[in-house]
Parts: sequence; C-alpha cells; structure tokens
Amino acid sequence: MNKHELIEGVTANQLKDDFPIFSIGDTLDIHVRIIEGDKERTQVYQGVLIAQKGRGVNRTITVRRIVANEGVERIFPLHSPHIAKIEIVRRGDARRAKLYFLRDRVGKSRRLRDQRRGLKHV
Repeated sequence: MNKHELIEGVTANQLKDDFPIFSIGDTLDIHVRIIEGDKERTQVYQGVLIAQKGRGVNRTITVRRIVANEGVERIFPLHSPHIAKIEIVRRGDARRAKLYFLRDRVGKSRRLRDQRRGLKHV
C-alpha cells in the first residue's frame, strides 16, 4: 500500500456524502455554521460555483457572488464541519472547468445560460 492509499483510508470516514451533484456554473446556496461565543447560527451564502479543486478530504469549491457592485469570492473546504448543507438554486451551462473570466465581466454579460432542456447533467 502506497502513501496516498494509506492517507485516503484514514480520512475516508471524515468525508461527507450528503451533497447534491453540482458542477461548474451552478448557482448554489451554501449553509454555513457560524459560531459566535456560545451561540451557533446558520448563514446562507449564495453564489456561482466558478472552480473546484482537490480530491478527498482536501476538496474545495470557489463560489463567487456580487455584494454592493463588488465581486466577493469565498473558498469552502467541502468536507468541513462548518458547512451544514448545499442546495442547488439554478443549473448553469458552462463549457469551461474554471470560470475565472467572470471576474472581468459586469452587467448582463456576467450571467450564464441556463442548462438546456434534455441535456444530461453529469
């Protein structure tokens, strides 16, 4: 057994499997647990998924949203205990693996097409 298989075996029980299948270009609602002192609340972060990277316990997603005409990107570790759940608001049709070109766009050109009817989502 090599080093990578050993690490994957140890971290296999820390992986979450209750996420829906989403892909680049989808608009997501990410429910984030926020702990303030001894109180805990859930805050929703909604934005477009522009990048995924890593695998296993190190998998992260980058979500971009616009707040007060300013672009805000946030990187979420997917298997973190701070993420309560992820919901898909809208499916976007993207032909790229990373949507970094959306950083330069403003106005209506920033929007992505909805996924076409009959197109299988993988």
